[in-house]
This record gives sequence, C-alpha cells and structure tokens, in this order.
Amino acid sequence: MTSTQGVKTILHPVTDLEKAKPVYAALLGIEPMADSPYYVGFEAEGQQIGLVPNSDLTSPTAYWHVTDIEAKIADITAAGGTLKDAPKDVGGGRLVATLTDPDGNVLGILQDPS
Repeated sequence: MTSTQGVKTILHPVTDLEKAKPVYAALLGIEPMADSPYYVGFEAEGQQIGLVPNSDLTSPTAYWHVTDIEAKIADITAAGGTLKDAPKDVGGGRLVATLTDPDGNVLGILQDPS
C-alpha cells in the first residue's frame, strides 16, 4: 500500500471566475498566484485553493497528493473504491484523478511531476 502526502489541494467549481475571485481573495487575505480563464489558484499556508470554471465538479473536492497515482488507484479500488475519472494531465505533468468511496463520496488524488 502506498502512502499519501496529505490533502494539499482543494478545487472549487465556480460559474463566474470574475465574481468568485474577489470572494476567495478576501477569505484568504491574498491575491491569486495563478490567474487564467480556466483556473485561478491561491496558495495559502502551503495549500492550493483552486477555482475551476466549467468543471464536472459538483462540489469542492479535496485532492490527496501522492507519489504514484496508478499505485494509489490500485490500492483504493482493491479496497472497494471505484474509479470515477481516470488520471489526466492538467498541465506541466500534474496528474489528477477522482475515485469514489462505497458511499459515493469523491476522493481526489494528485501526482506532481518528479
């Protein structure tokens, strides 16, 4: 079984980035470190808080950082989880995937490039 590096990324689906951005900036007390039409990201105390427009996300999703995404998917599915979204590169070699637990809760996993 492979270990995780903890929850370091939480993605929030938004319908309007321009309206959401100042709300999260006020909440976190900082300006975004990444600001594009497809993603706005904040780094607060070592956590990445991302705003994602036009996403399949239906609620905020916590992403557990892992060193081997395929091994972690194998661990979770062997334990009874179900793969929801296969790993995909979201830029710069960063891979993300989602699974669900037996109750349908979404588990995000994320692997940064080595």
